[in-house]
Amino acid sequence: MVENTLLKNISKHIHLTQEEILTFERFWTKKTLEKGDYLLRNGDTCRYDSYVVSGALKAFYINAENGNEEILFFAVDDWWASDLDSFSKQKPSIYNIQAIEKTTVLQISHYSFQQLLTELPCLERYFRIILESYLGALQKRIIYNNVYDAESRYYNFLETYPNIVSKVPQYLIASYLGVSAEFISRIKKKNKPS
Repeated sequence: MVENTLLKNISKHIHLTQEEILTFERFWTKKTLEKGDYLLRNGDTCRYDSYVVSGALKAFYINAENGNEEILFFAVDDWWASDLDSFSKQKPSIYNIQAIEKTTVLQISHYSFQQLLTELPCLERYFRIILESYLGALQKRIIYNNVYDAESRYYNFLETYPNIVSKVPQYLIASYLGVSAEFISRIKKKNKPS
């Protein structure tokens, strides 16, 4: 049976009948990753779209110039984790997705995803809404990175993603924001009540 959290997420956007839920559940498999396990490696084709039931993942690439891990996004409980370009075009990924902690995901293969949308076309709307939300967040991140200073980006991140802040180490958040972990420590110290 598909985890209730995914069905709750879907029900926020569309209604599925009991028969449609039974059809939907046939397409998914559960996978558990231990801390440090990879969901996807750079150069591999993303064969599955993954919904995070519990845990935390980071998507990153390694900067060839300095060897640093550059964080692209995080995925925590009730989020999706995939390389959309690699998954949709079935071509090699340009980044990695790795578990930050023990993580359980529900996965659907590319082929099964296409079959699912054929059998349940109402899900096209759901996945469009999810994609629109992702693109909106991506646009906001680009604007914040280009317009706002690092301290403003940090506070916006805290306000926008409190569920990530509680699960992800500070040095990874720093990488995501394009600052050093020391910079975040200075901001915290500066604003700490005396």
